[in-house]
Amino acid sequence: MEHDLPEAPAPRLIEPAAQAEVPRISSQQLLAGAKEVLIEHHGTLYRLRQTALGKLILTK
Repeated sequence: MEHDLPEAPAPRLIEPAAQAEVPRISSQQLLAGAKEVLIEHHGTLYRLRQTALGKLILTK
């Protein structure tokens, strides 16, 4: 016995919602030639440090 199944609708592309552009700041702007900077966020200080290998470390 054969059952006729309804044809599946063609897949449609879902457009992503208009994405607000995320601001970009270069590490050179943040560090301004220094090896580390302090960033205050909601009253707490964080240290952004560049390692000898050029990686960034953010610590509280």
